[in-house]
This record gives sequence, C-alpha cells and structure tokens, in this order.
Amino acid sequence: MSSHAISQTEFKTLNLKGRGKVRDIYDLGDRLLIVATDRISAFDVVMPNPIPDKGRVLTQLSAFWFDVTREIVPNHVISAHVRDFPKECLPYEEALESRSMLVVKTDVLPIECIVRGYLSGSGWEDYRKTGSVCGIPLPEGLAESSKLEEPIFTPSTKAEQGLHDENIPFEKMEEVVGKDLARRLKSTSIDVYKKARDYAEQRGILIADTKMEFGIKDGKLILIDELLTPDSSRFWPKEGYRPGGSQKSFDKQFLRDYLLSIRWNKTPPAPQLPQEIIDKTREKYLEAYEKLVGKPLSDS
Repeated sequence: MSSHAISQTEFKTLNLKGRGKVRDIYDLGDRLLIVATDRISAFDVVMPNPIPDKGRVLTQLSAFWFDVTREIVPNHVISAHVRDFPKECLPYEEALESRSMLVVKTDVLPIECIVRGYLSGSGWEDYRKTGSVCGIPLPEGLAESSKLEEPIFTPSTKAEQGLHDENIPFEKMEEVVGKDLARRLKSTSIDVYKKARDYAEQRGILIADTKMEFGIKDGKLILIDELLTPDSSRFWPKEGYRPGGSQKSFDKQFLRDYLLSIRWNKTPPAPQLPQEIIDKTREKYLEAYEKLVGKPLSDS
C-alpha cells in the first residue's frame, strides 16, 4: 500500500469543475470524476499537511457503504475502478487508482442531511443549553455521549467554502425543498444510518452521527458525495464506550482535540501539524476502514 500523499491534483487535459476541502472534481460531460485527495480540514479550515492514504480510505469506504445501502436508496456511483473510466482519464491512472469515483451528475440538493444517534459535539452543546438538539426536545438527564432512544434528523444548510453550515429546523427545510421531498430525505437518511449503525456495531464501531448529501436525477432521489466516512461521521470504539464524557474515536476528532490543546483560534492559516499527529490520524482512518470492511486498505 502506498503512503505517498496527494494534496492536490492537476489533470491538465481534464476539465476541473472545482475543489472542495478534500475533493477535486472534474467535469466529464454527463459524468463527474471525483478525486479524494489527502487534504484534511478541521473547524472548516484545510490543514497545511496532508494525511497519507486518507483519500483512499474515503473513496473505498464510501464505495463499500454505497453498496451496502443501495437497496434503501440508489446512489451516484458508476465505478470506483479506474479500468472502467473514460479513456481521457488513463494518463492519470496512477494518481487516480483507489482514490477516485466516476459518478452520474445530479441536481444537488442544498441541504446537509445529518442523523444523530448519540449526544455529542454541537448536539451536546445545544442540549446542555436548551434541553433540545436543533429544536428537537430530548429527555432530561442525558449525559455527553448518551445513546438516544431513537436517532434524530437535524438538517443544515450547505455553506459556501470557508463558512460554517447552519443548522435549520425541519420546517425551514420543508420551505427549501418542499414538504414531500423533506419527509423523504428525513426517512431515507434515518434508514441509511440505522442500517450502517447496526452493521458497524457488529464490527466494534459505534456510529455516533453522520451527514449525507442527496441529489435528484431524472426525478429520482440519489445518494451522492461521500458516505459514512471518518470525515463525515463520528466513529467510536464500542469497547470502552461509556456515556458521561467524550469518547475515543476513529475519526478526525483526534485532530480537533490536538488543535484545541494548542489553542489555535480556528481561523486560517492553520498550524503545521507534527509528524506524530499526522501518523496517528492516518492510523485511525486505516483502522476504521479495516474494522468496517474486514480487510486492509488495498491499492486498487
């Protein structure tokens, strides 16, 4: 397995559509080529140091989950194998291998679909202040990291790069996408979360929360972007889980905790990361992949 890090791609003969915090997206006409680099962000700021193999983990774990959940909702994946890509991608085969997906284009919905099964992060902060999470009342007496009786759906707006997503009430989501579609997004998101939660728990990982994105293609709801990765979810080890405080994690919470410990002000430029933090973050991503998929990360 290669540990060479890719911070950014420059495929000169392909049409670069845009760069996100992590992904470089190329427009191939009726399809998109999504390349997961090894960039990592925290508090909505991209770090100066990449995490080797992170893009491979994001791509291959997303492909795994898209396959697991496709009976619940169709997804945008055409192929995650370079051999299936159009010939204009072949000059970049080495860089694309195991970190890219060919996907269908959709009309992307302007909503982040967040499902929370445990009380953590901003949800915990909200509950401490109001007894609710994003306006959803919860029972009294819950502790940090408590498992919720039923998962809750807390949508947010999709912010422009560099800005924070904003939690919105479900009623606001209904205004944005329409009542029927809002209800479908909510039920589909919770169904996907529950399937993944139950699967992961059997493999020693608790999925505390996750966010999903959807698009519309030919009138159908399509699951897009990434799915149930350490970037879009909180993964906790089942062993040692105990409500009442923060949990150990397989996601980038480790990086966030380091940045908080050095009192970084969460505004650019981000600090250089010590090699120890880079290595440990990489190990956590790889361990999450291996536990969930049941095999080591591959090069293809």
